[in-house]
Amino acid sequence: MPTRNLIVLGFCGLPGSGKSTAIKAIDDWGVVLNMGDIVREEAKKKNISETDENLGKIAQNLRKVEGKGVLAKICIEKIRKSNNSIFFIDGLRSWEEVKIFRKYWKFPIIAIKTNLEKRFKIIKKRDRKDDPDTIKELRKRENRELNFGLDKVIKNADYEILNNSTKMALRKSTREIVKKIINENGVNSL
Repeated sequence: MPTRNLIVLGFCGLPGSGKSTAIKAIDDWGVVLNMGDIVREEAKKKNISETDENLGKIAQNLRKVEGKGVLAKICIEKIRKSNNSIFFIDGLRSWEEVKIFRKYWKFPIIAIKTNLEKRFKIIKKRDRKDDPDTIKELRKRENRELNFGLDKVIKNADYEILNNSTKMALRKSTREIVKKIINENGVNSL
């Protein structure tokens, strides 16, 4: 399995917390692997509409059939095939995924925390096909993701960023934390 010296970091947070915005602040520093995109790719392969309900069912079915760590295993395969040395995993959902990544790397986790109202505003602005239209639907999605084990991942994160201010503040905090992690792991080019 992976043997070269890599830095692999995980990002987690409830839906709409700002994970993608945080990662955009550092995406030119490494490769971003979005776990939700893996589920969306699966929907495309099966010609299934990308609604929240359908993607939720696909994610649940993948985990049921192939194990809770299936998305981590797919990411690891993508990492193995890449020549890059820094990777950001966007959208961790379960502790099983964390354990799989930590078999190979230190895998520090950064949790993005945001209040419900701000998360709903973020979701409305991004306008993805699978986004909930109401706070009630957002809570339903949130509960599904918490049932995957997201609560344990957030609770045990190595770093925490509170995203209740501006995008600029979120980006700044993200860059500071990620730069610190990368420099501590022997890559001083940032």
